[in-house]
Amino acid sequence: MLSESSHMQDGHIGITHADREGGAGLSAHPPDRGGTRFTAEGLRKRFRPVEFLTEKFVTIVAMTSLAAIVMIFVFVFREAIPLLFGKDSGGVAAVTRVEEEQETYGEEFLGEGNAEVDRNRTRSASAETAGSEGEATVRNLLSETWQPVSGEPKYGLLPLVVGSLKVTVIAVLLAAPLAILAALFTSSFAPRWAKEVLKPAIELLAGFPSVVIGFFALVTLATLMQDLFGFEYRLNALVGGVAMALAVIPIVYTVAEDALAAVPKFMKEASLALGATHWQTALFVTLPAATPGVFAAVLLGFGRAFGETMIVLMATGNAALLGWSLARPVRTMSATVGAEMAEVVFGDTHYHVLFLIGAVLFVFTFILNAVAEVYIRERLLRRFRGEGT
Repeated sequence: MLSESSHMQDGHIGITHADREGGAGLSAHPPDRGGTRFTAEGLRKRFRPVEFLTEKFVTIVAMTSLAAIVMIFVFVFREAIPLLFGKDSGGVAAVTRVEEEQETYGEEFLGEGNAEVDRNRTRSASAETAGSEGEATVRNLLSETWQPVSGEPKYGLLPLVVGSLKVTVIAVLLAAPLAILAALFTSSFAPRWAKEVLKPAIELLAGFPSVVIGFFALVTLATLMQDLFGFEYRLNALVGGVAMALAVIPIVYTVAEDALAAVPKFMKEASLALGATHWQTALFVTLPAATPGVFAAVLLGFGRAFGETMIVLMATGNAALLGWSLARPVRTMSATVGAEMAEVVFGDTHYHVLFLIGAVLFVFTFILNAVAEVYIRERLLRRFRGEGT
């Protein structure tokens, strides 16, 4: 009787005296809901061939993409490196040989001495041209003239850098406020049906080919702005910047709208509960909370505008003029590479300078993203977390 009561006292928790003595066996094989027991064999990871092959395929694709990007950068920098050593290129030698062959006509009408003097003069002139064309010194690269095809080639990069900055800054200054305000309206004020119409319509603009936007700027926008502002030059930096803004707006809008929509709802509700209006909540609560994402959107738009080729090639006048006037034609670095790479002599100094421009584009974009990510964005995040400036 005593043993039975003792067993019943332990039974209210489902554990007998024997189970207490052999508790290890209970914990080693706990029953599951289906009546079976978990064992080491059952918990062992099973080999699933489909999942294994899918995982390996995704890994191979990712590593191949990364390797392709690295190889592109290596190729660009490799083709620009010969400028650092000042070596004569094979393309110049070929041009020199062609000129020597073309300057031998009319020898039958000249005396032997005159013909020899003419050949020597041709050789000396070709050698001087080859020597000047093979030089791309720091002083030449930092000059104010871009004239790669001439007796004395000039590879001044300053007009190209200034032209790229002018068009990019104009495009960002026009596109960023419009895109951010449109994203703020869509995420905070637009009804559901309007949001379903506005967002796809604006994002559809990102799918327009660059050549279509450039053609629109060349035919319609340039004439309209010249009649409106009285520009001396029909194609100029301002026309190119406005046309570029059309390509930047959908990128900034998409990223900014996603950042604004990701702001926690309780922050908006708390602001409204404290008596703030919808506009005050949007401008002083939602927008500051989404500042890192909005900043990333502007950064992406800046990179899109800085690397664009076709729009600036068709809408800016494509003239390498140094100056800060927005009403003058300009030429950007990307447009220079796109316009001249197909006609340049392979291995020539001009060829290597074009690859140097591509390397400068890459370095500038990399530094811009690094500074924004490491310094500005982290500083903003620390401020919003209340960790000080």
